[in-house]
Amino acid sequence: MNFLDFEKPIAELEGKIEELRHLANGGDLNIAEEVAKLQGKVDKLMRATYGKLTPWQKTQVARHPDRPHGLDYIDGLIDEFMPLAGDRAFADDKAIIGGLGRFRGRSVVAIAQEKGRDTDSRIRHNFGMAKPEGYRKAQRLMSLADRFGLPLLTFIDTAGAYPGIDAEARGQAEAIARAIEAGLDLRVPFVATVIGEGGSGGAIALATGNAVLMLEHAIYSVISPEGCASILWRSGDQAKEAAEALKLTAQDLHRLGVIDAIVPEPLGGAHRGPAQTIGAVGDAIARALDGLEGVEGGLLRAKRREKFLEMGRAAGA
Repeated sequence: MNFLDFEKPIAELEGKIEELRHLANGGDLNIAEEVAKLQGKVDKLMRATYGKLTPWQKTQVARHPDRPHGLDYIDGLIDEFMPLAGDRAFADDKAIIGGLGRFRGRSVVAIAQEKGRDTDSRIRHNFGMAKPEGYRKAQRLMSLADRFGLPLLTFIDTAGAYPGIDAEARGQAEAIARAIEAGLDLRVPFVATVIGEGGSGGAIALATGNAVLMLEHAIYSVISPEGCASILWRSGDQAKEAAEALKLTAQDLHRLGVIDAIVPEPLGGAHRGPAQTIGAVGDAIARALDGLEGVEGGLLRAKRREKFLEMGRAAGA
């Protein structure tokens, strides 16, 4: 288990539990009662710690390396998944995975941002930071969903779009804008879920849904706390203050009306109960789809557009 900085007291207690279990395995010692006491302390400390996380601590949890990634959600929720590759123009961007499958009996199109788990996969998926061809692949999949009347499910987890010179040369901003436009133009149910880090336009390109869900300890913001701090204070050292000001937590965004529902995570974060988290996300998506089922396509599109226009009006008020 990878422990975060603020989890050091929890790590110490869990370390003691492991030591006791190791001793018990090597002899006739019966330490079940002592382990139970320590486990009770761990649970109590975990509840106290995770019950009052700061925005910066939530940012750390959202970025936890053991947190379920996009491919985990596709593997856990989408049956008979058939991945589709390429943007039909330049290349296949592996930061964005998408294709056809079945979600609890419904035929759907699913798109996920994938950061990668180890060094090799992170390089292969470019740490979840898509280039223009990734967003154009997403557009192609959105058009496919619309053409065949299939609900669209997206799973957002990215620090942002890739900022390299080659991406800018191939029209990064235009590709993101077109993906946003394609999402807003759909005549099928569209459910987006922020599963980890929802960063900048790279996230919203896949998040213009009729229903936008967000995990309890995920984050969603126009810029990373470090990026915001480097602009406002000329130093990334003020990232904690920036995280507070950005209102990037699920609780803040639900209160502001940017997202529609918060999906609870297991005690200690999604990385401590991946299967439980993926199941909870599946249940939330199913409820959202049930609420959108049977709504005429033109009305779905009109409501989706009005929803996002209303956010702009509120921000400009």
